[in-house]
Amino acid sequence: MSIDFALSGNRIWAWLILPLLLVNLSGNLVIGEIDPVNSHTASSIKQVFAQVSADTGVPIALLEALCYMEGRLSNHDGAPSIDNGYGCMHLVKNRRSDTLDRAATRLGVDVQVLKTDLATNIRGGAVILADDARQLSSHSILPYTLGNWYGAVALYSNAVTRTTGLMYADALYVLLNKGFSATTDTGELITLSPQAVTPNRATAASVQGTTNLPTTCTNDGKTEYPGAVDCILDPHTYDCHLVANTAPCTYEGADLQRKASVKFIAIQTIDGTVQDALNTLQDPDGATSIHYLVDSDGTVYQLLHERDVAYHLDNFWYNQHSIGIEHAGFTAVGYQWYNASQYLASAKLTAYLLKKYDLPLDRDHVIGHSIVPASTLPSSPNRVDPGPYWLWDYYFALIHQHGIPFPANKTTDHTVTLHPFSSMQPLGKNGTETADNYTFFSLYTSPNTASASIAPSENPSDGTDATNNVEVGVCYYYREKVADPANPHNRMYQIWYGAEMQAGDITSDHFARGQYLWLAVPSEAAVEGQGMLVTLNLSGAAAAKVYGAPISNDFYQIGDAPNGAQFVSAFSVQEDGNSNIWYEIHYNHRQAWVPATEVSTVPDGEA
Repeated sequence: MSIDFALSGNRIWAWLILPLLLVNLSGNLVIGEIDPVNSHTASSIKQVFAQVSADTGVPIALLEALCYMEGRLSNHDGAPSIDNGYGCMHLVKNRRSDTLDRAATRLGVDVQVLKTDLATNIRGGAVILADDARQLSSHSILPYTLGNWYGAVALYSNAVTRTTGLMYADALYVLLNKGFSATTDTGELITLSPQAVTPNRATAASVQGTTNLPTTCTNDGKTEYPGAVDCILDPHTYDCHLVANTAPCTYEGADLQRKASVKFIAIQTIDGTVQDALNTLQDPDGATSIHYLVDSDGTVYQLLHERDVAYHLDNFWYNQHSIGIEHAGFTAVGYQWYNASQYLASAKLTAYLLKKYDLPLDRDHVIGHSIVPASTLPSSPNRVDPGPYWLWDYYFALIHQHGIPFPANKTTDHTVTLHPFSSMQPLGKNGTETADNYTFFSLYTSPNTASASIAPSENPSDGTDATNNVEVGVCYYYREKVADPANPHNRMYQIWYGAEMQAGDITSDHFARGQYLWLAVPSEAAVEGQGMLVTLNLSGAAAAKVYGAPISNDFYQIGDAPNGAQFVSAFSVQEDGNSNIWYEIHYNHRQAWVPATEVSTVPDGEA
């Protein structure tokens, strides 16, 4: 029997030798067959990482970084991700891979233990990483430097394409170099100091991805976004300008680039898998379309050219002025949980689009479907995806890492913006996404959370309902701020809000009326806001009209607000086809529009 030890000078790396010298009682060498009970001899998760590293040969820093990047050091109460992955090491069982069952077999444990026990999950991920590293090694040995694990990390991603796998490995090495400090489910603080490691990308030379593409798509390099899979629709079948008048269609092709007219990047959720989305989007009768899809493993699919007008936001003016990105997932259970790969890939795509279309990195231009108003009352209410569990601040931090600056706008007095999550680590229960930790903030009829919440929703049990709340990153004017008598941890902000007070009535026309209501915000979640403060005043009337699109036609009126009502406006636009100026305002949970003729006060230099 011979063992091929990896050497560096005259030094043998002890953490490499240990897993290779595991011997069973019969005297046979056992590589990676680890007793899962050993995980529980440690008194802390920090010790679990150290023990698992010693047993498997996977560096401690790599295990800690992967557990943080994938699962925020949490086992998510055993709940699966959208990719059917479990635990902080994201062991998956799906159409692309089955690392969950592999890890259970290698450890000799029940699959349920891997799902629910954090220590065993870490050990399972380590065994898979070690297996992947040996698979890539010509001598079936483990890498002897942290930088040489790059290929194994790319393989661990289970990505469909090589590009996505490399993106995943690159992100992990950025995290290794940056370090982090975060807490586990039990509140234990885990700190990884910066590693100053250079990844050896040559170790991923043979990582090609699973190449498990939908039959209607091809990885041919002919997309606008580099690395996207080509699923671009045939215009002769789907373009409403080219098909027969009586035939179904799903989008409008544009003869010219519409770069100057793009004002939004729209983030949306499929409420299903990418294949579910393709089944609809590749059906001419579906009457819906999108520019990009981002799968749970981070693969990006392009279905339309960016110059085309997609039917995706249920508001045609917004369709004309946006690029849409759909994500595999479910709005109502996003806390069960959007994948690290998906966030990383989507952030990279959005950064590319912001740079290309010269748009700022803020919630007024990177929008969710949830803040797009219905264009008319008959089409109200609009959809609410990506929903209350999408980590906007974390997502923006990832976009920022691609060199997209945050706007340097000045703050505006008496405005508030909500930021419940820090740049990388969510606040809230155990620092993770849960059903109790989401990004919608409720409004009340008086400055007390013990008072009635406003406007009961049409479905009170629906946590995604957007009738009586606001969401992260959007700025609101407030007249008064007081402590919450029912919860000293909260502050209550009196804001103008376009409320549908009869929304619980199914006969309601959803007409919204601006009124003062009280927004409850945890004290650490509120920061000063940015934007123009505008005062509404419609001559000859008691209230100003509010519209679902900047179009001079009362057909698009969706609400009103009393003269003197004040709202924050992020920007103004010129109406398509004429010289009328409109101000975007933060009206309720959604954006809305008022014409300049109804605005009596705008700060100097901002009109």
